[in-house]
Amino acid sequence: MGSAPEQELRARVCRMTDQLVHRGPDDSGVWVDAEAGIALGLRRLAIVDLSPAGHQPMTSSNGRYVIAFNGEVYNCGELRKDLESRGHGFRGHSDTEVMLEAVSEWGLEAAVKKFVGMFAFALWDGRERVLHLVRDRLGIKPLYCGLADRTFLFGSELKALRAHPDFDPEINRDALALYLRYGYIPQPYSIYRGIWKLPPGRILSLRAGMQTSFELSGTVLYWSAKEVYEDGAANPFRGSEGEAIEELDRLLRESVRLRMVADVPLGAFLSGGIDSSTVVGLMQAQSNRPVKTFTIGFHEQEFNEAAHAKAVAAHLGTEHTELYVTPKEAMDVIPRLPTLFDEPFADSSQIPTYLVSDLTRRHVTVSLSGDGGDELFGGYQRYSNARQFWGSVRWFPHLARKALARFIRVCKPATYDRLIGGLASMLPRLARPSTVGERMYRLAEVLTVRNPEELYRHLVSYWKSPTEIVLNAKEAPTSLTQPSDWAHLADVSQRMMFLDLATYLADDILAKVDRASMGVSLEARVPILDHRVVEFAARVPVSMKIHSGQGKWLLRQVLYRYVPRGLVERPKMGFSVPIEDWLRGPLRDWAEGLLNQDRLRREGFFRSEPIRELWAEHLSGQRNWQGHLWNVLMFQAWREKWD
Repeated sequence: MGSAPEQELRARVCRMTDQLVHRGPDDSGVWVDAEAGIALGLRRLAIVDLSPAGHQPMTSSNGRYVIAFNGEVYNCGELRKDLESRGHGFRGHSDTEVMLEAVSEWGLEAAVKKFVGMFAFALWDGRERVLHLVRDRLGIKPLYCGLADRTFLFGSELKALRAHPDFDPEINRDALALYLRYGYIPQPYSIYRGIWKLPPGRILSLRAGMQTSFELSGTVLYWSAKEVYEDGAANPFRGSEGEAIEELDRLLRESVRLRMVADVPLGAFLSGGIDSSTVVGLMQAQSNRPVKTFTIGFHEQEFNEAAHAKAVAAHLGTEHTELYVTPKEAMDVIPRLPTLFDEPFADSSQIPTYLVSDLTRRHVTVSLSGDGGDELFGGYQRYSNARQFWGSVRWFPHLARKALARFIRVCKPATYDRLIGGLASMLPRLARPSTVGERMYRLAEVLTVRNPEELYRHLVSYWKSPTEIVLNAKEAPTSLTQPSDWAHLADVSQRMMFLDLATYLADDILAKVDRASMGVSLEARVPILDHRVVEFAARVPVSMKIHSGQGKWLLRQVLYRYVPRGLVERPKMGFSVPIEDWLRGPLRDWAEGLLNQDRLRREGFFRSEPIRELWAEHLSGQRNWQGHLWNVLMFQAWREKWD
């Protein structure tokens, strides 16, 4: 939104959408109302209704609304029947047209509450002269917005905003501090000052001519994870375990069925783990032909799940494709990461996620993914560990715990390693994620926490005091530091799951899957994160999620209806690559260049001494600082690309 002649507005929007051709290689469109000073543009990845009737931006039949829409509304068939019974006609069969008619019939907020899907869209109301930005409930699809001089900009990725001539790429040092802590930049912040992520479940409305300022605090919250979890605690599921299994099976089956609708080839990621195997099992049970499944493998066995995926695929009878990648092929992805992720992002599983997306896109245009199972059904070990730890220490006075933490720190980590580290070295590598000294120091850190939310923040933090590393920065408030954002839940594990859903899931997991998949023009759909499944999961007692120490118990019972227990029961591996070893080996020179002390001092973002100290300890093998270092390296690589 801004003041400019029509041709200039059109040219500017075209430059912005040209940056997003990977998200929409099939079609492009621009719509302009110069009098109102508004222009909408879109690059389309055609999934449903491949004809010109699906072209965007699209105008409603009554001429009042114009929409630019990224995502899918899966229940558009049901909504369309309802709208047709109310007198609405349709030119094609796209979900975009159904959305416009739904808004015309029920109004924006009421219509959005009826949508089942993933979406980020801009809707111009020509009668009221108001622009609405809307993001889906879980944050599956991204949406950035902010002011550039007096022009309000928005888009799916920052590279589109950067293409506008008024954009000022000033790095937000406060956001950089948050990034060092978490490995991602939490909403509502972005790496650029004055540019924001629209939080999930919100509608932002701006009147034409009022774009000199705007406040995210003025958004309408149409769906709240906090309210969902608090309501779930107040109105828990009271049926038997068998009834809970039946209900989850029904919900997931319906969710998967809706996400199998497409006018283009469709498949699924398959790791052989609980989540992806459940999704594929439900897909195959509802398909009259073999589902196409895809996995990547590594020759290093501690990182390889391909054999397990192959066994699950063979049992289900899918059309399975696997690709084993070498360390060189995996490392060749690293130079592409700053372009793919558009702002600093340091979850190293971004590498295999991109590789499996690239493999899948060679065969299909849409792929279903199993993301969300851990967060909804208690799959992470930290849920059980945190409950046990907090239950053990909450009774001890805080001052006593602080004193014990100081006592633990009397010895350096290396001393603990020498004294008792030999016992840990006898364990398999995956069972010893850190040295004894590191574990003792982590214990000292968490002993000082005051509540489970603070414990969670410690558990998910890399740099514990990032403002001591980032120059001239302070940590901005987030949902992890604002008690008003916390759900009031009695069970510690459930509180951790809620915090993951509200923060880590949207800003890390879903951002990773979106950028990696859309970077190769592949649409990834996440059926476990249907909001109705989320609402059911919030009502399920923790005893049905974490059962006899085993996470995802309820989800496992659904899976066993489709896949034998023996094919999927094994320790959780995660989706990882050996960054620790690569930094000491083939990536050492690359990392040394980015972490050069003179360079760090010259660029002026970081205090170089703590970073160099960790780098030296990591190279010597004394400590494993891969997480801390990867955060810094991904910022340095990103800045080298975009500065």
